[in-house]
Amino acid sequence: MDAQRAQQIASSPNMANVMYNGKQIYIEHVDQQSGMATIHPLDNPNSKQSISVDSLQEQ
Repeated sequence: MDAQRAQQIASSPNMANVMYNGKQIYIEHVDQQSGMATIHPLDNPNSKQSISVDSLQEQ
């Protein structure tokens, strides 16, 4: 996924089906300049991490 699409998903009121390492995640924030996103698994909102948007997959 590219940073622009990740930002669109993060800004959307609709929940998109986005996966990271086989788990469905929620995108909290996207830094388009660095290509990084802050995410957390849907089942664990306290487990935040920063990852490259390249590793996200939209289903």
